[in-house]
Amino acid sequence: MEEKVKQVLEKIRPSLQADGGDVELVDVDEQSGVVKVRLQGACAGCPMSQMTLRNGIERILKQQVPEVKAVEPAE
Repeated sequence: MEEKVKQVLEKIRPSLQADGGDVELVDVDEQSGVVKVRLQGACAGCPMSQMTLRNGIERILKQQVPEVKAVEPAE
């Protein structure tokens, strides 16, 4: 599952980088299906970061990796 998540994040990354941000995979809990990521660059402090996380990253990961149940920001 972790490898699948990494592959999907690589596809998402150029969109984030185009806006001056990036995403880092922190953890994949295969038992619960929770993926933890850290938004970086412009995305880290952006007021729209929660929308990016939920409507962008989480939605795409769930579509392409059915085992993913949720995406949460890493502390």
